Amino acid sequence: MELLIFTNIVLWITVLVLIGVVFALARQIGILFERVSPVGAMISDNGPEIGAPVPALTLPNLNGESLPLGGGEGRAQLVFFLSTTCPICKALLPAIRSIRDDEARWLDVVLASDGREAAHRRLIESEDLGSFPYVLSSELGMAFKVAKLPFAVLIGPHGTVLAKGLVNSREQLESLFTASETGVPSLQAAMSAPLSA
Repeated sequence: MELLIFTNIVLWITVLVLIGVVFALARQIGILFERVSPVGAMISDNGPEIGAPVPALTLPNLNGESLPLGGGEGRAQLVFFLSTTCPICKALLPAIRSIRDDEARWLDVVLASDGREAAHRRLIESEDLGSFPYVLSSELGMAFKVAKLPFAVLIGPHGTVLAKGLVNSREQLESLFTASETGVPSLQAAMSAPLSA
């Protein structure tokens, strides 16, 4: 009987110590997340440079009339390149919807891809993307030299590239807007720039 009581006490002490360790680890993880700032979109050296005019293209739109690249009428465009088989692309669709709704007064969000139309029609239906312009054009991907997905390009109201890069999170998507506002094209450019005195 004494052995049973002793082992029960040891087990309870072990459980209390483990609870303390879990709380300490959770606190350390929280501190780590506070110290690590989100990384911006990974800019590529390929395709049109920041500030360069976008190629003059009129693109086929699966959800409506053909679409001129570069917007016009004083509106900017966010072109989000995605794939039907890319899980990160699909995970970013709620963020894309949110950006479209929040920035609707000045920004048009365009989804872009290439490949078979049937697969994209299924994606449009399954993800409820019928309200987005959905461009299916290999020419557009080649014009921006898109090699990895998801990729996004922010085009200004005058048809110039404001920011671009590989985007794997909402923070990286939002960094495109920060880049256009600050004039620093990417986090990489900011970190490699010489410090001014």
